[in-house]
Amino acid sequence: MNYSEIHSAKSRLYIPGRPFLRETPLWRLPGSLLGVNCAEVWLKLEHLQVSGSFKARGMMNRLMSHSIPASGVIVASGGNAGIATAAAARALGVRCEVFVPTVSSEAKRAKLRELGAELVVTGAAYGDALQACLARQAQTGALMTHAYDQPEVVAGAGTLALEIAEQAQGLPDAVLVSVGGGGLVAGLALGFAGLGEGKTQVIALEPENAPTLHSARQAGRPVDVPVSGVAADSLGAKRIGDIAWQVSQAHVHQSLLLSDSAISAAQKWMWKELRLAVEPAAALPLAALQTGVYTPAQDGRVCLVVCGGNVDPGTLA
Repeated sequence: MNYSEIHSAKSRLYIPGRPFLRETPLWRLPGSLLGVNCAEVWLKLEHLQVSGSFKARGMMNRLMSHSIPASGVIVASGGNAGIATAAAARALGVRCEVFVPTVSSEAKRAKLRELGAELVVTGAAYGDALQACLARQAQTGALMTHAYDQPEVVAGAGTLALEIAEQAQGLPDAVLVSVGGGGLVAGLALGFAGLGEGKTQVIALEPENAPTLHSARQAGRPVDVPVSGVAADSLGAKRIGDIAWQVSQAHVHQSLLLSDSAISAAQKWMWKELRLAVEPAAALPLAALQTGVYTPAQDGRVCLVVCGGNVDPGTLA
């Protein structure tokens, strides 16, 4: 993959008069407001995106890049990729079938039903739902959207880097991003590398209980890992995607791990102090700053990608 594919995705997605995506807000706050010793923290509020997460970018780009058969589209997901695919399918007026594992939250399942998706709950983890989805796709011939490991999906996610740069009229010194299968970190890494190689460090963050990229780096290749914990419905891939692995070797500067307790504390802090209702996966960037797992430069500008908000606010009290 390369930077030009992200520009092509932007041209495809941002058609005047045919809005699907939203330009989500970029909050620029003094680091002291978040208890962080750096000049500025930028919060990219992508949990306010169509479908409640950044996934809408990649899924719509995938659908718009292909002719869709009568059998429609099909996807396996912990929840957010399925919701994004279902929202894109509804916008285009096509059928959508979504396979989710039992670990997926009821809030995400309810949203899928609301969007008119045909929902199949199967398997204990994302990988199990993916295998069932692949078998079904072989029967129906539906267009498959992968949660993170297709060029169109990664390129769509990469448009987020372009939007951040345009809104800020500049580049952050670092961008902190949660990693599951790696579509978002790969898209952002390619995007920021194209905008200014070396100017923005891309920091990958994972739960200790779902270390797909971190384990791959230790092993020198993608490996299967057990996944569990508070963010497993969003960051529950058992293995880093091939595209993310290739991109991360050249353009991802660090891979860091967070405990479930740190993730939950940051998630609740975001609700209590900022009134941002986000899912655990979206809280890893702030958790990394507030725990000192990642230490920015004192005069630095750090961008936190708030990646998803498909959560029941009642769980945040």
